Amino acid sequence: MEEDWAEGATGQGVSRVLGKGPCTPQNPLSAPRNRAEGKVLEPVGVFEAPKQHGKYETGQLFLHSVFGYRGIVLFPWQARLYDRDVASPVTEKSENAAGHGSKEVKGKTHTYYQVLIDARDCPHISQRSQTEAVTFLANHDDSRALYAIPGLDYVSHEDILPYSSTDQVPIQHELFERFLMYDQTKVPPFVARDTLCAWQEKNHPWLELSDVHRETTENIRVTVIPFYMGMREAQNSHVYWWRYCIRLENLDSEVVQLRERHWRIFSLSGTLETVRGRGVVGREPVLSKEQPAFQYSSHVSLQASSGHMWGTFRFERPDGSHFDVRIPPFSLESNKDEKTPPSGLHW
Repeated sequence: MEEDWAEGATGQGVSRVLGKGPCTPQNPLSAPRNRAEGKVLEPVGVFEAPKQHGKYETGQLFLHSVFGYRGIVLFPWQARLYDRDVASPVTEKSENAAGHGSKEVKGKTHTYYQVLIDARDCPHISQRSQTEAVTFLANHDDSRALYAIPGLDYVSHEDILPYSSTDQVPIQHELFERFLMYDQTKVPPFVARDTLCAWQEKNHPWLELSDVHRETTENIRVTVIPFYMGMREAQNSHVYWWRYCIRLENLDSEVVQLRERHWRIFSLSGTLETVRGRGVVGREPVLSKEQPAFQYSSHVSLQASSGHMWGTFRFERPDGSHFDVRIPPFSLESNKDEKTPPSGLHW
């Protein structure tokens, strides 16, 4: 059962990051500030050279290269990236058990990060990217209840444009000072508090990003990241829940608009469900050269401990013609060492 689920972005203020020049230490990063006579720029930080190798550490400030928001790295994840655009050069296989023709795809280790989004930037990205990408099952009798943590995101290594700041509280987020503290002797000068380490350890089964699936059709790249959310008992049966984050990117200059989604959901119990609908999460986003990407999260539940999903997105060109973009097939697997899902945010 696929569900459309979204809530409005949170965060107050009108500040927004501007400027994406060359990423050198000499290039300042600025944001506008309202005054009675109009908007003026105030310094935010200084760009650093992006890391070509290795990974960013907890406390690294960054500008998102696609959505433009300010953020800070909480911790990295090592994921297996299954990129069908660079699949092994083998002959197309016949349809697999799910009825979906596929290439042999080998996963490659890639670094992703759990990050906090600056609340001042949330209003400016809410039409392009949900700021409630991290959700949990509520720990009570309502098996369909979900709760979200606003302003958390998952980003890939190449999404990060690192910068430094002399501000001791450079990111406005309710969890910033609970998770991080300033230490001028460290580089970067923001280090994890015990609460961040405990939170990561406690919620690891539902936060961990392990598999990423990617495929490009007609210059539209689809990236899918599934997460297991836990199991609930309902009417003498077990219901297993997953969330999945999807990013759509237009790699061409032609403007296109997403019109429909078509999902096929296979459950280990033997059921195959087909879901068709207009747009995604109540929207039909336009992908253009100026705003090439859209990112959202949704949820699915099965009455079996595993399954898989695949499908297509239908896009429309300016001349009214349509084309289908493949959604790479991805597995829905329950955690082997399942623990009790969290009941809420407690510190």
